[in-house]
Amino acid sequence: MNNGFYKDLDTNFEMAYELSQKKYSHSELVLMLQEGNIPQKQIAALEFDSVNTVDDAKVLLNNLTGCDGKIREAVALSINRLLQGNSDVCKIFAEISADTFADATIDINANICRLVVDSAILMKNYNIFSYNYAEKILRFTNEALGEIDKFIFRDKKYVINKQVFKLYWCLEALKYFWEFLDENDILDVLKKSAIQKEYTIREKTAQIAVISDKFSQILKLLESDENYYVRKVLN
Repeated sequence: MNNGFYKDLDTNFEMAYELSQKKYSHSELVLMLQEGNIPQKQIAALEFDSVNTVDDAKVLLNNLTGCDGKIREAVALSINRLLQGNSDVCKIFAEISADTFADATIDINANICRLVVDSAILMKNYNIFSYNYAEKILRFTNEALGEIDKFIFRDKKYVINKQVFKLYWCLEALKYFWEFLDENDILDVLKKSAIQKEYTIREKTAQIAVISDKFSQILKLLESDENYYVRKVLN
């Protein structure tokens, strides 16, 4: 890598350090998230102190997708923190965040995926959120399964892995939100997922299948699976 890269890295680190030493008002944090550079937005997300209005929630959600990974992860962490044990904040986010949360569930960064799913669970009691979130996750799941079915042996592994990663996190979300979907739709997804080559997908499928008697036919598909970790879920 060239010296310019390291110079930019050092500059960003120094700026982030300087920013972290200051105290900001709520309005300053909002402005930094709206107009700041990467270090400013990252610090603003981590220091974000409260969500009292829809506008407060939106300024965070606007930085949960479609921007630098350091910002996305900081925002995901902040949202999760703000939701913890605060029903008022959960209600605000539940009314506006389903689509954005679904998009962020399939982020390329697994830490963000984990934080977003954990945050979604905190809003599960709000049906307006749960139904919309589950429906979009179902769509993403079917898209990933469709893409995987199209692959041939000549396809590059990173292309395949991208869809497997997407499917994995969709199934992780469906593990908590499957009951908000039509039973036939979720069974169809589980049948297709139960025969995937990647054992991590079959393992995640098994974790859903053991939740309810409605999925007994999926359990039969997996009970003699060649992989130990898949079978272990069923025992």
